[in-house]
Amino acid sequence: MNLPARNRTVSDLIDEYEEKVANAPAAIEAVKAAWGRLEMAASVGGKFGGSISRHSPSVSERDVLAALLKSGWRAIYDRCQIDQIASADDKRLFERTFENPPELTFDNAKATFGDYLMRPRFHVLRGLAEVFSQLDPTYKSHSKVKIGVSGLPKRVIVQNVGGWGSYGRDKIRDIINALAAYRGEKLMDHAEFAGIDGLHRWDGGIAGQVVMDGSHHVTKDEDGIETKAPNRGVTIRKFQNGNAHVIFDKFALLDINRALAEFYGEVLPDAEEEDAKPQASTAVSKDLQFYWTPEKVVGEALSFAGLYAPRQFDENPVRHRVLEPSCGDGRILDGIRKLGHVGFGIEYHAGRAAEARAKGHSVLTANFLEQPPRPEFDFVIMNPPFYGRHYVKHVRHAEKFLKPGGILVAILPATARYDHGELDGSWQDLPVASFAEAGTNVPTTMLKFRRTTN
Repeated sequence: MNLPARNRTVSDLIDEYEEKVANAPAAIEAVKAAWGRLEMAASVGGKFGGSISRHSPSVSERDVLAALLKSGWRAIYDRCQIDQIASADDKRLFERTFENPPELTFDNAKATFGDYLMRPRFHVLRGLAEVFSQLDPTYKSHSKVKIGVSGLPKRVIVQNVGGWGSYGRDKIRDIINALAAYRGEKLMDHAEFAGIDGLHRWDGGIAGQVVMDGSHHVTKDEDGIETKAPNRGVTIRKFQNGNAHVIFDKFALLDINRALAEFYGEVLPDAEEEDAKPQASTAVSKDLQFYWTPEKVVGEALSFAGLYAPRQFDENPVRHRVLEPSCGDGRILDGIRKLGHVGFGIEYHAGRAAEARAKGHSVLTANFLEQPPRPEFDFVIMNPPFYGRHYVKHVRHAEKFLKPGGILVAILPATARYDHGELDGSWQDLPVASFAEAGTNVPTTMLKFRRTTN
């Protein structure tokens, strides 16, 4: 009776790795002993008759252990099916990590891959959002990804679609695989790539096209069983200039719409109201909405502002005065203090203001919009409420607190940049899901400008 093989756990794989690490020296000695016996088998009376190989084996224990370590990490990666879940950006990060991986322990494996097992849906959706946000600003718009709202592009242009390893070829792979992960389909295989790579150029500027409807590409597994490629709902049209158009059918477009709406959140307080316009009211934003600023975002904002720690060798280091309006529990103030500058916060919510003060920050408990502006700050770094276009009032009021020449950086919903057009300055988009740990996946950006008038 043949019993099915037991599905091996991460612990099983780590146990195997540790056992093989322990046995590696003995295995190396066994190879050397076997080589000695082979040399003796090629001699008579112990007389040397010539080399039996162009290269005698030289096995390094360091090389064996390094190969074991990489193999162990890749085994866990495959066992957890991270390739099916992780975003394209994370896959590339893992590939780099596997070149020089950390010690393989259960705790390290859990820290690296655990979140993919706990929240696979989140990572599938994040992967799709990352890919599509890089294709067209429309995919960053909270307004245009709502279900039932038309406006998502049916076609995107991908540049530099060449052979293996080219930017465009990898981008097409990422698009198709992000959709496949969302649909629960297998990832793109070599046979499908061959259809794109085999497009021949002809006059008229078009090199050709491939309709990826699953009707052409068939692969065989090691047992010779044929598998038909899924209907990707995508047409690839390649041009002589190296660009390609990726065209989505209505079903693919609907899945993209649904995935982005689910990920960004269709019913959240950061979704703008229909026909919302900025108002002059100083009322506090709806429901005292609060998304604290993650540490990585704080770092991005401070760097974007050009606010750095004073140089250690300066005899009289410059310490700037920095305002954080609506400071919550003081996450941005934490970053300002770490750089050695002087922060001041204003927060309406008494509990959160008390938390910030408990950390040693100077915080006024008040409605920021009702505070008379005093132009005495070198920088304003802010994460204003996202609700509707409420942030506009906050940014415009905050500008009045800057000295002439002072710099303001505001963390805002991406709709502020791509849809609303109420504010001007330089922009820098934040990575997808930058606020996930704070409770929202709303796409975000940063605005920077300098005050030029008194």
